[in-house]
Amino acid sequence: MANNPWERRRAAMILTRGALVGMGLLLCTVWTCCLYGQEQGRSVVFKAVTEAAGIEFTHTFGDSEMSSILEATGPGCALLDFDSDGHIDLYLVNGNRVAGIHAAAESTDGDRPTNKLFRNNGDGTFSDVTQSAGVGDTGYGMGAVAADYNNDGHIDLYVCNYGRNRLYRNNGDGTFSELAEHAGVVCPEWSVHAAFFDYDRDGLLDLYVGNYLDFDPEYRIFFGPEGFPGPLAYAGVPDRLFRNNGDGTFSDRTKAAGLWMPDGRAMSVTTCDFDHDGDGDVFVANDAMENYLFANDGKGSFTNVAFEIGVALGTFGEATSSMGPTFADIDNDEDFDLFIPDMGYCCLYRNDGILFTEITTLAGISEVCGQYTSWAGAVFDYDNDGFRDIFISNGDAHHTYAEEDLLLRNRRDGTFEDVSLQSGAYFQHTEYIGRGAAVGDFDNDGDQDLFVVNVNGPAILLRNDGGNAANWIRLRTVGTQGNRDGIGARIKVVAGGLTQVAEVRSGSNYLSQDDMRPFFGLADHTVVDLIEVEWPSGARQRLEGVAAKQTLVLTEPSAIAEPVQVPTPGGVSHEANGRTE
Repeated sequence: MANNPWERRRAAMILTRGALVGMGLLLCTVWTCCLYGQEQGRSVVFKAVTEAAGIEFTHTFGDSEMSSILEATGPGCALLDFDSDGHIDLYLVNGNRVAGIHAAAESTDGDRPTNKLFRNNGDGTFSDVTQSAGVGDTGYGMGAVAADYNNDGHIDLYVCNYGRNRLYRNNGDGTFSELAEHAGVVCPEWSVHAAFFDYDRDGLLDLYVGNYLDFDPEYRIFFGPEGFPGPLAYAGVPDRLFRNNGDGTFSDRTKAAGLWMPDGRAMSVTTCDFDHDGDGDVFVANDAMENYLFANDGKGSFTNVAFEIGVALGTFGEATSSMGPTFADIDNDEDFDLFIPDMGYCCLYRNDGILFTEITTLAGISEVCGQYTSWAGAVFDYDNDGFRDIFISNGDAHHTYAEEDLLLRNRRDGTFEDVSLQSGAYFQHTEYIGRGAAVGDFDNDGDQDLFVVNVNGPAILLRNDGGNAANWIRLRTVGTQGNRDGIGARIKVVAGGLTQVAEVRSGSNYLSQDDMRPFFGLADHTVVDLIEVEWPSGARQRLEGVAAKQTLVLTEPSAIAEPVQVPTPGGVSHEANGRTE
């Protein structure tokens, strides 16, 4: 097939023309009903501003050609505000050279590639503070997540490696201390991704680590065109659940919690209270086998219910190669749906209350994604119309063959349209070997930007231009009874006819982490009628009559809070449970 993105899309359209003609009447109706949203979506473009922002980073897999599954797997990235200045900073994970796999692996650390931490200067630029912060890990990096695991008000960082994992405790002065061994979270397996969450609701963040394969670099039996052995050539390994002891250390509770799955092949993990019973559950996207969904019983134990509720297998009932899972309420029905990119057609599972229904083809996603190998699936409202859209990073899994990324716009009727070629030069002319991606408003201008990391290629910052023409509100949670970040808090926002829910979480997409501050597009609504927060501690909070276009800090109350009016930009009211930032 041609390498030109326009010709690829044209070919896909020809193959599905019959289906589209059959849907013509429906599409005309949708166009009429959704005119405001369509016009807003088409006025938004993403502009690559990496160089102008001062971000200099090129990922390496340690060799001149991709010759192993280790080299093909990473990297990811994490968005975090490490210096608490209200601006999102950026941590990028790099590969390296490994003895027995790469030449020159014996070179000194001074010559070795490192991970990078870029501080957001607040003016559209970033500064490389890796060395001064002490977070330039030289391991073979995969993914990273961030959270305040010790509740001291400073966000910490966990890095997953092929080899020794790293736990960087934030010292609060711009520096970090590496404490993985002291904390007991080094992890003996090949780790790829992780998520902080409070599974036992004791107010302390625990850590789930997703592990991939028992990789043997000496094993070289494989089908020639693939270039190297795939995941089924190696044994799986168990993930790990580390319980926070509250003294800076963690205890391995994997077996005790019912999470011991020795044959797992995790590609990415995420958490979500998918059944709305008040405790955090765990989803593991596995490679070339069934996925896991561990339901938390609230008593310290988990049960894998992936088969029972319909999220274990792919679009056609097959064990697909799942990549970066994201829970989000795509249809605004107040529960969390699940999107998983993969090497086939991707998977969108609609949460129907008790069971999930696979709707990828019905939603118009399969026909777009079938020609790609997809990794990160960032679910976010790029045009602020109140409905979440999908960005997908693509790239070959076995070769350094580039593919263009995708942007799918939510039509607000249960279907998506491919608007990639309307959304800026990056989507029209640029191809990389995509892997991780993360979403956050880097410039705090009221629309969500994208950051994409690529195998053996440059990292890309895509600035959203035009999304803030519609209204929005961003929330930052501060826990007082539970964990400091408010991870696990469920937030409901009502504005006119729009009702949306989101959950504060750590660990998302492929090997990455989005900005933890929940963001809601409000279309043309200038006031949020209701914000309702269910905190992990059980506390409840209601705020009414909140003005749009602001970042609101929500501080956890001690119990159920009465509805309150909150400060608005230029307003005079003030309430202790809600303040502008």
